[in-house]
Amino acid sequence: MATNQEMQQRRANAVPRGVGTAMPFYAAKAENAELWDIEGNRYIDFAGGIAVLNTGHRHPKVMKAVEQQMGKFTHTAFQVVAYDSYITLAERLNKAAPGNFAKKTIFFTTGAEALENAVKISRHYTNRPGVITFAGAFHGRTSLTMAMTGKVQPYKVGGPFVPEVYHVPFPNVLHSVTVEQSLAALQTLFKADIDPSRVACIVIEPVQGEGGFNIAPKEFVQALRKICDEHKIMLVSDEVQAGIARTGKMFAIEHSGIAPDLIASAKSLAGGFPLSAVIGRAEVMDSVPPGGLGGTYAGSPLGVAAGNAVLDVIEEEKLLERADKMGKLMTDRLNAMAKKNRFSCIGDVRGLGAMIAVELVKDRTTNEPDADLTKKVVTKAQENGLILLSCGVYSNVLRLLVPLTASDALVNEGLDIIEKSLDQSLN
Repeated sequence: MATNQEMQQRRANAVPRGVGTAMPFYAAKAENAELWDIEGNRYIDFAGGIAVLNTGHRHPKVMKAVEQQMGKFTHTAFQVVAYDSYITLAERLNKAAPGNFAKKTIFFTTGAEALENAVKISRHYTNRPGVITFAGAFHGRTSLTMAMTGKVQPYKVGGPFVPEVYHVPFPNVLHSVTVEQSLAALQTLFKADIDPSRVACIVIEPVQGEGGFNIAPKEFVQALRKICDEHKIMLVSDEVQAGIARTGKMFAIEHSGIAPDLIASAKSLAGGFPLSAVIGRAEVMDSVPPGGLGGTYAGSPLGVAAGNAVLDVIEEEKLLERADKMGKLMTDRLNAMAKKNRFSCIGDVRGLGAMIAVELVKDRTTNEPDADLTKKVVTKAQENGLILLSCGVYSNVLRLLVPLTASDALVNEGLDIIEKSLDQSLN
């Protein structure tokens, strides 16, 4: 078998450099929260395929469900010949989503596809063009979702982008953006750029993913709900990264106590298989005429089978409770590290459930971001056997997305590596 170095050269010759890869090694096999490369090296996985593996690599129940489906059929195109597993998963998600109103669900393939369709449905229902998102947001790499994304490097270099998309600041206490300032900026937007009567939807990540795992304050989300109700604007919750039990709730928006009009879900929805969904108010979802929604691979029988198995695993293994317990384990360890004099570079430890972030700074007084240190820690962690990702508008946040099925022992082993890697990076 080829070495990692040999594969890197083959990759350089065959794959465009625009496809960035965080790790310099190549996967051979994976199980739960561990991965082995083609040279036999073992790694603890704190990335989870970027929040895709809440139920871990190759969960037995998910694998069995997909294997059974493969023995029946792998593709019909739901728009040509439908299948009951699609309906079953839609019913289960309709029941799980917040809100005391009738809901309907449609399936797609990727998170960006779900967001595109959430906007499309909102525009159909309201007959309005405008979309409002937030600074630091990440919604995808398609033409529309790039416009919606609130982070330039590396996603929005170039252009032009789809019009009628607007951004307002996202609350961030560490960097001196208050809830009041964000809401004031929204009102300024209504006065300066687009009248609320022309806004179809406001799209928010309850916990920003690529933006740095910034948690939307409860009072902020509740204020957005009131503003949307006042102006008949659709409130869309982007749950692509934060949903499916990661934060201790099925959907992260539940922490705010409100119900959005539409939810976009993907990533961990199918435990490693491509599947996304839009869940929403029935009358809103039905506003698009027949034929207006769908896709050749949308709601793949294999993805839907995996999705039903994932919901079973979440219930049977009590992963909502597990997310809270795991989150406490991680934040307790990380906060203890932050209290040590040698780790004054830890500016903030935050998270909901098991969606945890460590923000690294040059100075705790100014909270000046330290992207260079963050990059060093990620590299050292990889050398020490841990897959760890960074994020944030300033690229200075370590994000922890451990599979919820990982043992405490494995989580602690990974945290030991983070502490060791931070030590090495500071010396």
